[in-house]
Amino acid sequence: MPTVGRILVDEVQIKRRVDELAAELGSAFQSRQPMTVLAVLTGSFIFVADLCRRLQIPHRIGVVRASSYRGATVDPSDLHTDLSLAPDVRGRHVLLVDDILDTGATLARLVREIAALQPASITTAVLLRKIGRQTVPIEPDYVGFDIPDLFVVGYGLDYNDDYRHLPYIAALEQETAAT
Repeated sequence: MPTVGRILVDEVQIKRRVDELAAELGSAFQSRQPMTVLAVLTGSFIFVADLCRRLQIPHRIGVVRASSYRGATVDPSDLHTDLSLAPDVRGRHVLLVDDILDTGATLARLVREIAALQPASITTAVLLRKIGRQTVPIEPDYVGFDIPDLFVVGYGLDYNDDYRHLPYIAALEQETAAT
């Protein structure tokens, strides 16, 4: 199994930024009710849980699935999405929250698919934006941290379903990460 390398974003930095994002989002959504937060499973679940506990405005929480990394790989494959777990968002203001903006394909596709459900609006937030990987032109409305083009784990992000539990964001050691 690959080993965890250097920490890119520590636990204190994450907590501080989640607090800031919750304040910014609370202010932005104060007059935009009703609100639904949609978490992209599985990587965003810790981020969304922390963010929603800090939001000081009423909101509903739901989930959608999107996956392009399968098993022990660090390269994305075909994108699979599933909105069947999401609550009805028709006429609601949606905050779509993902763990990482890599190529942009996942976020762009989910925005298109959610738009077809006729929400009042869609706002996007990502914990991490990987610099230098984006191939699809989409800009998230809110970004937690910009990071270099490294495969990262922790705070919900995984490698082959391991490392999600880490309270920080770290790079995997490059020489041990399988492709």
